[in-house]
Amino acid sequence: MNPLDRLTEELAKLPSVGKKTALRLALHIIRQPEHFAKNLSQALLEAITQIRFCETCQHLSNGPLCSICLDPKRDSSMICVVEEAPDLLAIERSHSFRGCYHVLHGVLSPIDGIGPEQLKIRELLARLQGGSIHEIILATNPNVGGDATALYLSRLLKPMGLKITRIASGLPLGGNIEYTDQLTLARALESRVDF
Repeated sequence: MNPLDRLTEELAKLPSVGKKTALRLALHIIRQPEHFAKNLSQALLEAITQIRFCETCQHLSNGPLCSICLDPKRDSSMICVVEEAPDLLAIERSHSFRGCYHVLHGVLSPIDGIGPEQLKIRELLARLQGGSIHEIILATNPNVGGDATALYLSRLLKPMGLKITRIASGLPLGGNIEYTDQLTLARALESRVDF
């Protein structure tokens, strides 16, 4: 296999990268100076060898604890449970949450062989042993896997006397009711708030 085909094949293994995009990326890379490829490969190797899971929240970190868990300004009595690291990053970009997080690294999916043992639920339960956590915010996606995981966690955690909340779902800001699907409209009505 020639080097361009090999590079394209490897790039196509990335999520959301099809063969055409992989070829475009490969062509872009080979047009760059040699130091570009060296820097890219070095960055990839450093990321793979140095990034690990935070010992507390399971977010990605290059040390034992991530920057969020090390931040003394965070409200450590509140934990927002998310499916994956990109969900955590999206919430952080909103600048609307100042508590801590817990990353599950997936959702329950019996069809795919993913049960509670495959997720970072055991680590979440260990965090709750100290008694300093008062609220768990379940911020899983509003789909079958996310809803099933949120339901499982709420049933598991409620007996501990914690306040369990779920992020609201419904109409997007600037959305149009006329063009909104029935399930989203139903959720918007269920999640309504006082005005």
